[in-house]
Amino acid sequence: MGWGTRSAGILLGCLLAPLAQAQVDLEPFLKQDVLETLKISPTGEYYALTVPLEDQTILAVQRRSDRQITAKISAGADSIIDDVWWVSDDRVVVSVAKKYGSRDQPYATGELYATNVDGSVRRQIFGRYGLDGNDPLPRAAELVDPMPDDPRKVLISMYALDTSMPNTRLMTLDAYNGKLDTVATAPIRRADFVVDATGQVRFALGAGEDNASKLYHRATSDAPWTLINDENTTQRVEVPWGFAPDGRTAYLQVEQREGPDAIVVLDTVTGERTQVLRDAVVDPYRIIRAPGGRTPVGSFFMHERLRTAFFDETSETARLYRKLERSFPGHSVLITSGTRDGRLKVVHIWNDTSPGDFYLFNTETNAADLIFSRRSWLDPATLAPSESVALKARDGLPLHGYLTRPRGSRGPLPLVVMPHGGPIGIFDRWEIDDEAQMLARAGYAVLRLNFRGSGNYGRAHMQAGAREWGGAMQDDLTDATRWAIEQKIADPQRICLYGASYGGYAALMGVAKEPALYRCAAGYVGVYDLELMHRQKSRHAKWLGNYMDDWVGDERAALADISPTSLATKIRVPVFLAAGGKDEIAPQAHTERMEKALKAAGVPVEALYVRTEGHGFYAEENRRAYYNRLLGFLSRHLGGAAAK
Repeated sequence: MGWGTRSAGILLGCLLAPLAQAQVDLEPFLKQDVLETLKISPTGEYYALTVPLEDQTILAVQRRSDRQITAKISAGADSIIDDVWWVSDDRVVVSVAKKYGSRDQPYATGELYATNVDGSVRRQIFGRYGLDGNDPLPRAAELVDPMPDDPRKVLISMYALDTSMPNTRLMTLDAYNGKLDTVATAPIRRADFVVDATGQVRFALGAGEDNASKLYHRATSDAPWTLINDENTTQRVEVPWGFAPDGRTAYLQVEQREGPDAIVVLDTVTGERTQVLRDAVVDPYRIIRAPGGRTPVGSFFMHERLRTAFFDETSETARLYRKLERSFPGHSVLITSGTRDGRLKVVHIWNDTSPGDFYLFNTETNAADLIFSRRSWLDPATLAPSESVALKARDGLPLHGYLTRPRGSRGPLPLVVMPHGGPIGIFDRWEIDDEAQMLARAGYAVLRLNFRGSGNYGRAHMQAGAREWGGAMQDDLTDATRWAIEQKIADPQRICLYGASYGGYAALMGVAKEPALYRCAAGYVGVYDLELMHRQKSRHAKWLGNYMDDWVGDERAALADISPTSLATKIRVPVFLAAGGKDEIAPQAHTERMEKALKAAGVPVEALYVRTEGHGFYAEENRRAYYNRLLGFLSRHLGGAAAK
């Protein structure tokens, strides 16, 4: 070793030593939230709330008067309560999703359960193989409308999970005994339905095996369906939000050729379209509805923070939101539910340093009383805020993301670039991010970039990520890293890439393409062999194979050129890998192949395998072990704090 190399190492050790003395307490970030969602019953007597446990999320019904839990619904390990509806004063219906690991994106199973508030008549009301489990073909249901005028029934869409049923069926479902009655058949497979203010189904949105979106409309529940948008023809997706009370005026979210989506008013009689809301940077994020849940009145937009915009700022709902926003400055505000008489509202507030609190707001007295805090043990005053950042990629594409820096920090810092998973259509948000907070406490700046392919920035931004695994999507992360150096945010000698799922792929691909830019890389439940991924995904369904062709690539032999397993010899920095033995999204074989390739190339590599975990670790002891290893790895190479 020459003197120059040794002196640089001594100098770097001196720079890292002060940071390494501190330690990060993991416990606040490992504890489960008290609850996730909360909705009040129509009479105001009960709350329906979803409660996360270690490997599942359950529904609990709580009586307001004495806070006693009166009913529960659990669908077993790896299940979550996907959504909750009060279908009468004393009956709750829930939909179920599966999530095989903390980093998995939940997918709806199509199962529905229901219970009375006292725990009686608790049962599954829709099953994949029928209520008795004897139906030969699997099927799934989605709740379309809770039918508030009929306390016994709900409106659902039902579709088979194989190719034998050409279209989705619209049905009523008895919320007590599971009896089904067909109402109509959709004109397209995999259809979602939208009702008007009277509960009539007027829109159907779906796609065939080519994954091209098609939107149909009908004037009444007895009229024929008419195709009003075909993505193959218009090169845009149009998503129906609902109708104004007149039954003629409809609201659509419409993709644009450039820039973010717009909200458009459609006159369903004349066909005339008028744009009513559009943000300059981001897509509509979430619909805001009037009491009753059928009529859209505005939208959330997620950018520098979550903001609201309304079609009519003088409407009752707009005025209520503005009042609540003044009462909770600096917070996002969402009304989750309300009583039938409109007197009581459940309000969820949160921001980038608060996991969120639920309040009961009395519209007559303007009093807001705290119901639950999701994580009261986290003090917002000690957490690091996230600031919105903007830059341009090398080809001029605008890029946006979030930067989280340790409180009170100044000057260039060690940086962790943390690409999100997905990648297509997924995006980082202005909200508390546990890993960003954990890393900020360890002394790192954290950059979360919504590279091309991410959602929330319009069709063109997302389409720009097609077949760009290892290409322009990766270049965006490189450009953002260099931007952080130029802006004096990052110490150029102390930068690491870290991500999960696709983020793990991007971390390894980044150090293969730019070996001089980063000091280390960490991949958590990542995919590293794209030919293996394509083969595994494509065998499940034709539409999924088409999706892989469209977004990853259709020349499987060429996928090796953009697979980190094939590029291990280009990697020059230490790597940390972690995987779960039960992972079906990014099977452990990806990590094993990556580790083997790195060892063969002489690259320092550490690996953690947990046989009982899936796509992200659930068990607290396993998450503790993982973050201990991750923070220790980063501390050795960037100089931040290790875990206690």
